[in-house]
Amino acid sequence: MDTMNRRLDLAMLLLLTFSTGMVDAIGYLGFDKVFTGNMTGNVVILGMGLAGADGVPVLRPALALVFFMLGAALSGRILGDIGENWHHRTTVIFSGVAVGCAALSLYVALVPDPEIGLAGTIFTSALSALMGAQAAAARKMKIADVTTVVVTSTIVGLAADSSLAGGDNVRWIRRALAVVLILIGALAGAATLMLNQWIGIALVAVMISAAAVIGHLGEKKRRTRAEAAAAVSSNV
Repeated sequence: MDTMNRRLDLAMLLLLTFSTGMVDAIGYLGFDKVFTGNMTGNVVILGMGLAGADGVPVLRPALALVFFMLGAALSGRILGDIGENWHHRTTVIFSGVAVGCAALSLYVALVPDPEIGLAGTIFTSALSALMGAQAAAARKMKIADVTTVVVTSTIVGLAADSSLAGGDNVRWIRRALAVVLILIGALAGAATLMLNQWIGIALVAVMISAAAVIGHLGEKKRRTRAEAAAAVSSNV
């Protein structure tokens, strides 16, 4: 497999990890303690809410889980068995997620008090579906230690394979970057809330759009190189 393309895929998934930090900070801080990317957090919140803990929501985390799964299922159906390489269907998924995030930023900008009541529930559910679709597409690429939505297993690998644990520090750079980027993304997402709720989601749409364009162009170059190599081989 083309090493250059795999490095490009890794860079794009790290960018999407940063954007997930942003959307989770926006959802949790701005929309009643809901994670739209990190479903582990929603499961914990839902459990506490069902136990009757004060101030802990139930409806929005539950719907976020459902819509995340629906988004992932739809993405998986569209992608099918495309292998690990970027595919034109991958471009379709990421482009759709980017357009969806752009539409949600407009929704938040135009709807009065978008975090309250049904308006907020619509937002968190829709954003969760988009993040589910993105996560499913990222999973197809099979880039070790970078899922774009969670870093718990990445942190475990970073520690368990470290020199301190007697390991060989395998893939420590990408693991550390994933953790740092989701942290900085959360910081950026929280900062955008101080300005306006739609700004962070609009920035996420831009980042996902960039990933879609770069991935698509990278795949076109890969196919061109492969076709050129095949033409040379056939002429030998």
